[in-house]
Amino acid sequence: MTVSKIFTIVTFASLLFLFTPVAALPARETCDRVVAIVNNDIITLYEINRKMKEIYGVDPADLKKKNEKQFFLARWKVLDRLIDERLAEAKARELDIQITADEVDKVIERLKRQNGITQEELLAGLKSRGLTYERYREKVRKELQRVRLINYEVKSKIIIREEKIKEYYEKHKKEFTSPGEVRLAAIFLKKDDSKQANQDDKTLQKAEEIISQLKQGADFGKLARQYSQGPGAQEGGDLGVFKTSQLDEVLAKVADALPAGGISEPIIRDAGIQILKVVEKRNAGLRPFPEVKEQIYDTLYREEVNKRFASWIKGLREKSYIKVLF
Repeated sequence: MTVSKIFTIVTFASLLFLFTPVAALPARETCDRVVAIVNNDIITLYEINRKMKEIYGVDPADLKKKNEKQFFLARWKVLDRLIDERLAEAKARELDIQITADEVDKVIERLKRQNGITQEELLAGLKSRGLTYERYREKVRKELQRVRLINYEVKSKIIIREEKIKEYYEKHKKEFTSPGEVRLAAIFLKKDDSKQANQDDKTLQKAEEIISQLKQGADFGKLARQYSQGPGAQEGGDLGVFKTSQLDEVLAKVADALPAGGISEPIIRDAGIQILKVVEKRNAGLRPFPEVKEQIYDTLYREEVNKRFASWIKGLREKSYIKVLF
């Protein structure tokens, strides 16, 4: 696996942007009732509670206990959002706006490419946030439908010019600065628990013998499986990917001095001796403009879509029957 930035899972909920945690409605939420009527549709208390959990990542009841005023403000915001969604979905049905599975797949592939992640990393990120892949695909489908709806209703193509993309890049360079990252492997030799005077020397001698074999071309993974008594031994000593800022001072200094593929000298630890290999390395630095151009375009496109959607939905609300029953 190549070194990639720590996965900040993204979602398409605002056109290619942040994953939001999703979870089922808490078990103790057993009652349900209609809380709003939107033309010929309804919104229920169950839906509001589920949406609050999805957006804020906490149980609505817990939020209410923590800050009742914040709870009620959040609930009204969520209700407003659900009303907008109902109006947009009804209009999309009226216009027969369909989004195919292939279109959803292409967007997801684009997201993975922009963020340098594999399908396995995407699934792991979704799982860590309680979001199923099917639910994520549905969110992508709805957002694509919303974009198409805006384009249809506004009847003007959104154009993001090159100079505007470059201007955004210049003003937000910090967003595109990648931290230094390394993928490390290690062989760890524990010190003998015996009190023999020369036991430290024996461990050091063994470490030097292993390093000598490595310098002669021996396979690091094979020697790690054979000799290592530390983490990742059975995986060939693989420790995974780290931001350099995550490493302790000793390892950070060693990793910084070694090139990709480099092997350290013995590193003396309290519990034993460590031999470090830098498997892959990416230094901190600003990502070049061509690499992030597509990502910036999507950000600016989203902003324009959101602006147009807010204006359009306001007009649609004025022509709709909406009754809140709280």
